[in-house]
Amino acid sequence: MKRAVSFVVVLALGSALARGGEAGQADAVGIAPTVSGSPALALAAIDRRIAELESEEQAHRKELEGLGARIGEAKTRSLLRGRAFYRLTRAGMLPVGGGFGELVGHALKVERARRTLATDLDAEARLRGRGAELSRGLERIARDRVALAGQRSALDRARVQVEDDSRRQVAFDRAFATTSGSSEYVAVYGGNGASADGAGSGFGSSRGRLLFPIAGRAEARPTRREGTDGPGLEIKAQLGSAVRAVFAGRVAFADRYGPYGRLVIVDHGDHYYTVSGNLASIDVKVGDEVSSGERIGSVGDEGKGAMLYFEIRKGTETVQPGPWLGI
Repeated sequence: MKRAVSFVVVLALGSALARGGEAGQADAVGIAPTVSGSPALALAAIDRRIAELESEEQAHRKELEGLGARIGEAKTRSLLRGRAFYRLTRAGMLPVGGGFGELVGHALKVERARRTLATDLDAEARLRGRGAELSRGLERIARDRVALAGQRSALDRARVQVEDDSRRQVAFDRAFATTSGSSEYVAVYGGNGASADGAGSGFGSSRGRLLFPIAGRAEARPTRREGTDGPGLEIKAQLGSAVRAVFAGRVAFADRYGPYGRLVIVDHGDHYYTVSGNLASIDVKVGDEVSSGERIGSVGDEGKGAMLYFEIRKGTETVQPGPWLGI
């Protein structure tokens, strides 16, 4: 009766897109390979990526802070070189009066000043370009961290859900693992067809005479619902109709479980169980002792119309419920 609780997470981690093309193109959070199994592994991978982004952000900010001073120095140097170059060019042909040698010397000074200024301007431009690149990197890191934080929240919710599903799986399997002795339960007769003197009072001797799980008009049909153990009955009734115990017993499971929806399992002793699923409400809790005819929940609608899904089990084997209900 065990169903493996499996979980597959498609985890988007920060895989950098190839740089290039249009200037300013930012890296983005890409889709990484599927991570199967424990959500804890996927959470650890996201946490590692977030730590990498934090380290990258710190390095960018530190470099950007130092870059500000370097850009300031480069700008001051460029202004000084520019003024010097301007003064030299304003001199024009004045050195001609000193002869050809003086003119050549002046021309060389102008050319050296021009080259030096060009070098300084280019260095300043590179520093400013690096600053813009770092700023874009910080913007990209911020976007990636927001995306990863969202993924982490979703995975954390998924982890809780998996743990919850695992707990329900264990509780569901445990419900059929043990049973109480038949002598612990005394059927409440007057509706379940058992004799008033208590003859044949065990669940096994009540085949064909069990109380129908819904009072009033209802339509029942045999079914094998996908994802359940079946065979079972789908009993159509009005939404919210009372669902009752067909025989006395103790509640072994009362929770939501997979395709059964909200579900109550009643242990009737001698390894006999009834399973009532697709409930709108559960009105009992695990450990409650219920008598035949006692309300355990109400008819729900999981999207296929209002109905009760009902099974009977002997141990872990599901048996045809119709003959037990006399239908």
